[in-house]
Amino acid sequence: MAESKKILVSLPNTLLAEVDAFVSCRGLSRSELIREAMREYISHRKKAEIEEKLKEGYKLMAEINLEWAEMCCAADTCLYFAYEEKLSECE
Repeated sequence: MAESKKILVSLPNTLLAEVDAFVSCRGLSRSELIREAMREYISHRKKAEIEEKLKEGYKLMAEINLEWAEMCCAADTCLYFAYEEKLSECE
């Protein structure tokens, strides 16, 4: 295992009792549970930050996509009317 450092963590008695019951049922140590919980928490927070950045990006892209859609719709309309006009000239 990589170099480890000891830390002191204070827990309310009720939480410690839950932790002790949890680890005893699963054959873990308190340290193993705390390490795993910290890894899970950090992983969860990183994912949440990425999701938040993606949401911001999608919101910014929504404005750009709407602008492009409006431009394309206007261009399609112009082409449609030009096409209709040419058709009417052929009749």
